[in-house]
Amino acid sequence: MKEYFGALPETQAAAFYLRYQVFVLEQKISPDLEFDLLDTPDRKYLVFFKENIPVGTIRYQKIDALTLNPDRLCVGRDYRKQGLGKKLLKRIEEQAISEGCIHSILSAEVSAQSFYEKLSYRVVSDVFEEDGIPCVKMQKDLVSAN
Repeated sequence: MKEYFGALPETQAAAFYLRYQVFVLEQKISPDLEFDLLDTPDRKYLVFFKENIPVGTIRYQKIDALTLNPDRLCVGRDYRKQGLGKKLLKRIEEQAISEGCIHSILSAEVSAQSFYEKLSYRVVSDVFEEDGIPCVKMQKDLVSAN
């Protein structure tokens, strides 16, 4: 498994390809909603490749200097249930910690809530609709207070 992190056009293209497959084709989210104003040329993505095929991605962004806001996590249909989602999120959290982040907050589809809870995220909102899908805000401390 190879991984690429950054804002190179080929990294973004692989991320967009996966997002189109998962969010637009599978979940029927409108491309206008899926590809938003945060998809700028300098936006960083983490993409995992298996034999030169993009198999998982996550968008890297921060709310502020201390808060990670991972977004658009998805794994290709044939590569699910192999721990790739967990690896993507952990890797992006490590990157954020190296840049001084101490918190992570994200919007999770209600159907994925238990996935995030297993990774120490906790629900911090009521259910709301995002792009037509029921979601909750979830938060995690990246660095323990000692």
